[in-house]
Amino acid sequence: MDIQIGRGKTARRAYGIDEIALVPGTRTLDPSIADTSWRIGGIEREIPIIASAMDGVVDVRMAVLLSQLGALGVLNLEGIQTRYADPTPILERISSVGKDEFVGLMQELYAEPIKQELIEQRVNEIKQQGGIAAVSATPAAAMKYGAIAAKAGADLFFVQATVVSTAHLSPSSITPLDLAEFCREMPIPVVLGNCVTYEVTLNLMKAGAAGVLVGIGPGAACTSRGVLGVGVPQATAIADCAAARDDYYQETGNYVPVIADGGLITGGDICKCIACGADGVMIGSPFARAEEAPGRGYHWGMATPSPVLPRGTRIRVGTTGTCEQIIRGPALLDDGTHNLLGALKTSMGTLGAKDIKEMQQVEVVIAPSLLTEGKVYQKAQHLGMGK
Repeated sequence: MDIQIGRGKTARRAYGIDEIALVPGTRTLDPSIADTSWRIGGIEREIPIIASAMDGVVDVRMAVLLSQLGALGVLNLEGIQTRYADPTPILERISSVGKDEFVGLMQELYAEPIKQELIEQRVNEIKQQGGIAAVSATPAAAMKYGAIAAKAGADLFFVQATVVSTAHLSPSSITPLDLAEFCREMPIPVVLGNCVTYEVTLNLMKAGAAGVLVGIGPGAACTSRGVLGVGVPQATAIADCAAARDDYYQETGNYVPVIADGGLITGGDICKCIACGADGVMIGSPFARAEEAPGRGYHWGMATPSPVLPRGTRIRVGTTGTCEQIIRGPALLDDGTHNLLGALKTSMGTLGAKDIKEMQQVEVVIAPSLLTEGKVYQKAQHLGMGK
C-alpha cells in the first residue's frame, strides 16, 4: 500500500535485509543433503557466492582460490591489476596512507592508464592455474576491453555500474554502449548490473543478460546512497527483480539468475537474500578479511577513485582468517562471518529447503527486532551479534 509523503507524492514501503526473518516450515532436513549448487552463464558452482570485482577483494590469486573452493571471484578490469605490472607496492601504499590523504592518493594511482597486455596477462594467469576467469568493467570500458578479455579466454564478463539500463541517454558526442548488441556480439556470457526494479531487470534479461546484479549502494565501502540519495533496500529490490526473472522464464523458457550484490556480511544475510528470491550473492567485505585478499585488511569501493565525484571510501575490515575458513570453515568467529556455506546449508536444513529453488519459497516475515531481541548481553559485551 502506498504511503502519502505529501500532496502529490506517494511512496511504497521497502524493506532491508535486517528487517526480515525466515520462518521454519513443516519439515526439516539434514544440512548435509541441502543442495546449494547453481548455474550462471552455463557454469555450475557448488556455492552461490561471488566475490566482488573490487581491488581489495579479488586478484589473480583470489580468483583461482575461490574457483578451487567452489565459488567464484570477479577481477576488476579497470583496477590496479590492469594498470600496474606489479600491483604489490601500489596496494601497500593504499593500505598505509592516512584517511585524510586517501582519496587524493586513489585518484593519483587510478590515473595510470589501463594496459591491454595486462588484461590478457591476468586472464591467462587465472586460466593457467585452473581458475574460472570472470572479469568486470563499466559500460564505457566494456566497449574497449570486452573483446580483448574474451579473446584472452575469459569465461564470464560482468558489465557493472551504479545503475545500468537499456535506455541510456548520452550527449550527441558520445555513443553509449548498446547492451543488447554487446551481449549478442560477445562470445562469452555477459552479466549485467546493477539494478533494483522489476522493469529494468526484465529489460536487461531481454537484452541478453546471462545474469542480473541487484543492489544500489548497500555495500560496506559504498557511499552512493549518501552522495546521490539513490537506492532501494535489498530485500524489496531482490523480490522485485526475482519476480521479473520468473515472469521472463514463463514467457521465454530462459532462466536468468538474479544475484544480490552488496551489503551482505553474514551467513544469515546470504540466506535471507536467497529466501527473497536471489539465486546467488555477490559479496566484498567478507572476502576482504581473508588472509589471501589483496587489500591487506582494507576494503574500498569501485567509485572511490573517481576524479570528479568519489562515491566510496576505504574501510578497515581487518584480517580474520583464510579464504577457506570464510567460505567453508571451520569458523573461528561467532558472528556469522565464517563458514558461509555451512550457514547456508544449516539454514536450509532448518527451513526444510533441499535446494536453492525451495529456499526461494520459504516464508518471510517482517521482523525489525530480529537482530536485537534478547541480545542485551551480547551487545553490552560486544560478542556474537553484538559486535
